Amino acid sequence: MNRRGFIKKIGLAGIALGASSLPLELLAGKRHEDFIKLTILHTNDTHSRIDPFPAGSKYEGLGGMAKRAHLIKKIREDNQHVLLLDAGDTFQGTPYFNMYGGELEFKLMSEMGYDATTLGNHDFDAGVDGLIRQLPHANFPFLNTNYNFEDSPLKEHIKPYKIFYKGAAKIGVFGVGIELSGLVPDKLFGNIRYEDPIRNVNKTASLLKNDLNCDFIICLSHLGLKYESKKISDLILAQSTENVDIIIGGHTHTFLDKPMIVNNLAGTPVVINQVGWAGINLGRLDVTLVCEKIKLSKKYPPAIFSRKTIVK
Repeated sequence: MNRRGFIKKIGLAGIALGASSLPLELLAGKRHEDFIKLTILHTNDTHSRIDPFPAGSKYEGLGGMAKRAHLIKKIREDNQHVLLLDAGDTFQGTPYFNMYGGELEFKLMSEMGYDATTLGNHDFDAGVDGLIRQLPHANFPFLNTNYNFEDSPLKEHIKPYKIFYKGAAKIGVFGVGIELSGLVPDKLFGNIRYEDPIRNVNKTASLLKNDLNCDFIICLSHLGLKYESKKISDLILAQSTENVDIIIGGHTHTFLDKPMIVNNLAGTPVVINQVGWAGINLGRLDVTLVCEKIKLSKKYPPAIFSRKTIVK
């Protein structure tokens, strides 16, 4: 199969209510290898929320890692090709972090089978050394392409991207982070140097698409959805780059009722999604990758589905 010949159609759906973006009659009679259904599950800013919110709080009974694990397990049972991703800020927010320093969070994410995450500013709250101490408990990679770790002990631990193979499809995933200076005390992130997200995202996405022949590219972003200022956000990133298909966002704790669609520099739509914070929501995006030799009827333009996704 020609990996460069995939046509992408995206459906966005709730946790238990997945909706394919291609009508069944379009796929009827096609060989299994002619199309791949990819289910992307994602979280952001979970902030050490191990248990559901307590009684009397704003989000009473919502969230909690046990409930999330159950939902993820069920979705994996029903879908062959699943990616589970996170957009950073795993640390800080409950006494679990103060007591265990992030060990419990990483162990539970490993049990749930996370495929990758990126770094948020709060993931440095115990310093670089504190983060490194917890990395052995994480059976998943940390991805970032715009932090320069050359003079940091994290150099050997953080990768710019990772490629996942789902059936015949090749999925490139990379991470990008917010400027730490001003958000995090200098002593906590040490010699990590922030670099321009737009330049680095363009460089990494081009590498994944044009040199490594990825069929689909996902950016895990801890930049924030949008700002009143000209500060680089997910919206600006999408408009200023090429080759990224989906941006999974974090940092601003934004509960989007439905994903946003923004055209990139080439005029191609980019899907941006963010699911609040504290594990209240589990995001789900269903993508159907169809080999180019299957001629899609103009009767069926890309469909976007959106339903609220609450962990309860």
